[in-house]
Amino acid sequence: MASAPLLLALDQGTTSTRAILFDAAGAPLRTAQRELRQIYPADGWVEHDPEEIWSASVAVLREAAGGDLPAAIGIANQRETVLLWDRASGACLHNAIVWQDRRTAPECDRLRADGLEALVAERSGLLIDPYFSATKLAWLLDELPGARGRRDLAFGTVDSFLAWRLTGGRVHATDATNASRTSLFDIRKRAWSPELLEIFRVPEAVLPEVRGNADDFGVTDILGAPVPIAGMAGDQQAATLGQGCLDAGDIKSTYGTGCFLLAHTGGEPAASRHRLLTTVALDLGGRATYALEGAVFVAGAAVQWLRDGLGVIASAAETEALARDAGESGVVMVPAFVGLGAPWWDAEARGALFGLTRDTGPAELARAALEAAAHQTADLLDAAAADGLEPALLRIDGAMSANDWFAQRLADIAGLAVERPAVTETTAWGAAVLAGLGAGVFSDPRDAGRPAGRRFEPGGDPAPGRARWADAVARTLSRRPDNAGGEPGR
Repeated sequence: MASAPLLLALDQGTTSTRAILFDAAGAPLRTAQRELRQIYPADGWVEHDPEEIWSASVAVLREAAGGDLPAAIGIANQRETVLLWDRASGACLHNAIVWQDRRTAPECDRLRADGLEALVAERSGLLIDPYFSATKLAWLLDELPGARGRRDLAFGTVDSFLAWRLTGGRVHATDATNASRTSLFDIRKRAWSPELLEIFRVPEAVLPEVRGNADDFGVTDILGAPVPIAGMAGDQQAATLGQGCLDAGDIKSTYGTGCFLLAHTGGEPAASRHRLLTTVALDLGGRATYALEGAVFVAGAAVQWLRDGLGVIASAAETEALARDAGESGVVMVPAFVGLGAPWWDAEARGALFGLTRDTGPAELARAALEAAAHQTADLLDAAAADGLEPALLRIDGAMSANDWFAQRLADIAGLAVERPAVTETTAWGAAVLAGLGAGVFSDPRDAGRPAGRRFEPGGDPAPGRARWADAVARTLSRRPDNAGGEPGR
């Protein structure tokens, strides 16, 4: 068994569950991964099987540990995805409702029509949208027979569910970053808000206790001996820490199923005037820091669609060579498969392809999918700039960031230098750092290493492509958003 402290990170994501064993310097020693099946019961509905999440989590933790006993385990998770389970048996009452799910769009329309969005934004930092957890939980309580009247149920996002299962039901807790994505949490008081609970019709009895990010989340024995769970954060906040974005003005963008840009704003929550979200960045030692966030629902998922839905590529790795070969075809993909996130927030928008010709083939589609992620990032950066945040550098991570063509195209379209770390698994590393802080391996998050990576400088004129993108988005929208450009759609 290794004598130096080891840290085990569980990164439970939307399309896969993986675990990575790190040494204290941040070097990944062993990795295990399982794909996660996507369930689509109806148009705009997305679910996961909780038992698949659980079994895959146990399997990858054991495989990545490989007989070594880590000092602590850290958890990072897909945020806003909700589960509801029986406290006595631990059995879930329904599939997990995934963050991408849009089934509560009518309820969100009703809440906005009742004039509640300003209050929700003031307390939670979030807009009213099906993306967030609260309306999903209310739907479960309303739709599952007898659920609303029961007080023996436990609600959780994926982090809370895993902590419950890993500790044998001894810990029902979440962390401040995940709590800040529910629409039920007062981000200034850092507590569940009675006003928000009333608005969304959620009983406090089902909610987990909220703890800091490097806190005691119990002990698990799934590795054959007791190991503390000492760190927890939503995946995007974990990636922000893993990227070393610890100071106001630091900004990162993560490319997985979706794309999530977080701009660190310091020790006070900053409100956006351009439909970005205000969220907790970290809560360490009782002190919270905050970020503005832009959420894009589909980034890597568009490449996955080309592979699994259309069958025009065999793997995501092919897209780099295909995009290089495509040239400027003028094909634009708006991947609004589950609506559009920031800055549009249009739950009824749907995906579209523009500029198709008889010559359009896999190369053009691959390029359009990658460029869509770059254009959506540029939209978020434009909104951040309008809010007064103009960084000199964008740090990127996630699977898509490993694509050199994409990284360079992102720098060109955004007009901003882009930096990719040497190890792109920053979400897992962020979770490991939190576990290290909780277990005493690190005394300060700045003690954790972050090897320098590669920098991509912007070049060329992005204006023609940006104009085509703006026109395509305008044609895709179901309605004119409050303060984003474009003409009304259909």
